[in-house]
Amino acid sequence: QVQLVESGGGLVQAGGSLRLSCAASGSIFSRNTMTWYRQPPGKQREFVASITTGGGTNYATPVKGRFTISKDNAKNTVYLQMNSLKHEDTAVYYCNVAPAIRRYWGQGTQVTVSS
Repeated sequence: QVQLVESGGGLVQAGGSLRLSCAASGSIFSRNTMTWYRQPPGKQREFVASITTGGGTNYATPVKGRFTISKDNAKNTVYLQMNSLKHEDTAVYYCNVAPAIRRYWGQGTQVTVSS
């Protein structure tokens, strides 16, 4: 059974950086586009960034130039490097495949950016 476990969140001041990690049980990275999503307080979950099996990346407009997605297939881990964080980046961050599979949703990791 595949599980995705997010980590690395925390409280950071605006302008700071965090790196999120998503570890998966089973070797799913080599077969799937991996995606980070986030859910801001009181809002719906939204796309943040994705990385294809070939390493191609895509980003939501609000995070372009500030966030970088990467992965390590040998470690079954996908990362999200977040720089120049803004208050509006405050959210619970999740990883999943694309398109997202309901049973893959984990607990997420909370990112709080103080202004």
